[in-house]
Amino acid sequence: MTDLNGAQSLIRTLVDAGVDVCFANPGTSEMHFVAALDSVPEMRGVLGLFEGVVTGAADGYARIAGKPAATLLHLGPGLGNGLANLHNARRAHTPIVNVVGDHATYHKQYDAPLESDIDAVAGSLEGWVRRSGHPKDIGADAAAAVAAAQDAPGRVATLILPADVSWGEGGEVATPVAPRAPQPVDAATVKNVAEVLGSGEPVALLIGGAACFEPGLLAASRIAAATGVKVFVETFPSRLERGAGLPSIERLGYLAEQVAYQLDGVKHVIVAGTKPPVSFFAYPGKPSDLVPEGAQVHTLADVGQDVVAALADVAELVAVDTEPVLQQPSRPAVPSGPLTPQNWVEVIGALLPERAIIADEANTSGLLLPAATAGAPRHDVLTLTGGAIGYGMPVATGAAVAAPDRPVINLQSDGSALYTISALWTQARENLNVTTVVLNNHAYAILRLELQRVGAESGGPKANELLDLSRPDMDFVKIAEGMGVPATRATTAEELAEQFARALAEPGPHLIDAVVPPLL
Repeated sequence: MTDLNGAQSLIRTLVDAGVDVCFANPGTSEMHFVAALDSVPEMRGVLGLFEGVVTGAADGYARIAGKPAATLLHLGPGLGNGLANLHNARRAHTPIVNVVGDHATYHKQYDAPLESDIDAVAGSLEGWVRRSGHPKDIGADAAAAVAAAQDAPGRVATLILPADVSWGEGGEVATPVAPRAPQPVDAATVKNVAEVLGSGEPVALLIGGAACFEPGLLAASRIAAATGVKVFVETFPSRLERGAGLPSIERLGYLAEQVAYQLDGVKHVIVAGTKPPVSFFAYPGKPSDLVPEGAQVHTLADVGQDVVAALADVAELVAVDTEPVLQQPSRPAVPSGPLTPQNWVEVIGALLPERAIIADEANTSGLLLPAATAGAPRHDVLTLTGGAIGYGMPVATGAAVAAPDRPVINLQSDGSALYTISALWTQARENLNVTTVVLNNHAYAILRLELQRVGAESGGPKANELLDLSRPDMDFVKIAEGMGVPATRATTAEELAEQFARALAEPGPHLIDAVVPPLL
């Protein structure tokens, strides 16, 4: 390809580096990028109606594909609209090539209405940021961005693309750049951890990141079987492989009280691929550091190191002849009666299909989900790593683009759904195999809990008004149908089972409005 403009060289370089999906919500400054898509047919463009859908879809795509997607966002306000799900991606260490258009270089001096400090906003993601200055540079900048996004453990790489750099002639396609691999853990650290495991004192092992895939889970289970160490998965793993045939490892609790119970009596906490546990929020009179008082913390592998190899090395020292403990196949029976927080999860556990991908934003309604699905066929769970709600529908969308041959199940709380519900339109347009179950309890139930836990006075009419999602009740069936997604409503376990099975059997997206009373 000759006589390229900047946008054409950018897209061609991305494709050559393996980035062949771009989730986009473009504006005027990005029109030459949009036009260039026709000259590089290998790049798939996926339109999102809101930037939070775009960035969340890129997150979900990369968690499943194991490689980055690109985004295309319009100036600083577009980046701002997408920031919450980029925050979740940052916490998940998800590789994303985040392309943000900007005004032409010569136009910035005029302080036009959409002018803003894009560099500062992008810098808040603690990733990689570069501003391209000339069409001939954009190819090399794009290659560097793809590599930076994939540098272990993964991050958001933001490439700022001025309009005149995009439309200017003289673009050059760059050769892909190899990302930096995870750093190995030294033998002395492995030996020290093995000695802690053999000390005879109570030990907890907290795993995260790549350790949540099969090889890491198997190594951790061998270590636990040989030494008696308590093993936990970090509270919100980016992607957790689980189900029959894999070790069933408990996740660390969300509430500080849960963690205190799980770690009670522990004298040593070993962290592998994650960080020591802290409270999600500060609460009056309660500690923020959730490591038991007096317990020592030992880091086997930080988030940028090869945690899977480190766990395998430890297992070879302390569990050389020990087999992992695997979850046997088991399913709950399909329940009956009105839907409750206890029985809707049994429906999912009873009917979850092979190789499912669960995008879990059920929040308080889903507290019992892990137990109900532990023995289901093998599946992946994607969780809300950064706590910024409105992630579930977009992440499910991106996961379905990454794995069109796998069923994607979005378990979605009603309040969080409304942040990014336009993701349904993208699912319909792309005919994505996503089944969304909205857990409709007409409330911000998690905030009702937090109102009590922070010690604030509760129960007043004004306070309750801000935590209530009724008056009017939202009709998710009509909303979904308005977005082009077939939808039904379930009020009993039998209805949910029938509708869930039917949705799984039919191609394309579906939504089920499951009316479930709040757990709290």
